[in-house]
Amino acid sequence: MLELKWQYSLKDINWEEISELYKVAPLGNKRPADLEVSFTNSLFRCFVFEQDRLVGVGRALADGVDCSYICDVAVLPEYQGSGIGRGIVSKLIALSKGHKKIILYACPGKEPFYKKLGFKRMSTAMAIFENQHQALENGFINET
Repeated sequence: MLELKWQYSLKDINWEEISELYKVAPLGNKRPADLEVSFTNSLFRCFVFEQDRLVGVGRALADGVDCSYICDVAVLPEYQGSGIGRGIVSKLIALSKGHKKIILYACPGKEPFYKKLGFKRMSTAMAIFENQHQALENGFINET
């Protein structure tokens, strides 16, 4: 059984380690400095450690009333399927309680996982990506 430590503050966070976690998860290349800015600017965050090793992360941008947006949930591959991702999302949902809506942006193919946690597909969500062509190729958006 895993002995996990859950942390919700930015104290002693190693941004290089988080950047590496996103690479291997795989959720792409995220620069350590950019991660520090995005997590610092998020109202809620969750870091999961086994001993001193970071094994999972997630965050939620939230305004305290209307909207909380859960994003950047990642778990090391060898820990996926152990309940850590479910735990991170569940904690971020709990922290977001009181918001009128909780929105989540999922990688294509991961929708069934989030559906089990109560999320429903939105019919009106739209996005502008920095690299629209790549977002189209990766299945994040469609032409219609």
